[in-house]
Amino acid sequence: MKDRAIITVPSHPKYLSLVRDVTARMGDLFGMTESETEDVKLAVDEACSNVIKHAYRGDIGKKIVVKIRLAKKRFEVTIEDNGLKADEESIKGRNLEDVRPGGLGTHLIKKAFQVYAFDLRKKKGNRLKLIKYRSENGDKGINS
Repeated sequence: MKDRAIITVPSHPKYLSLVRDVTARMGDLFGMTESETEDVKLAVDEACSNVIKHAYRGDIGKKIVVKIRLAKKRFEVTIEDNGLKADEESIKGRNLEDVRPGGLGTHLIKKAFQVYAFDLRKKKGNRLKLIKYRSENGDKGINS
């Protein structure tokens, strides 16, 4: 069984609550624990925030497309924008010993998802693919 949700929101931070809500509900449908759902929700929120901040340079008049697909053993999130191309070489989280706000997005995303990759085939903008595999003991939910 494959379930999907697609949400398109303006690139304004006030709409990220919609993305968080849909992500959390899809996590519940997939059968994630509450902790896993929170991690995934936070990571997707952070990735979308980075689209607003870096790809769109704060322009709130653009759009962000978030696609969530539930497969038997995978929770997949694709985030697309039409902003400035991400420079993968420069994307790295700051040192966790450096205690200050910001710069934790990469750490949060890599904690929540096993796959974190940009689709280089997209000519304009970015397409970020995030995949979380079902844990061995996580056999509850609609796809078990």
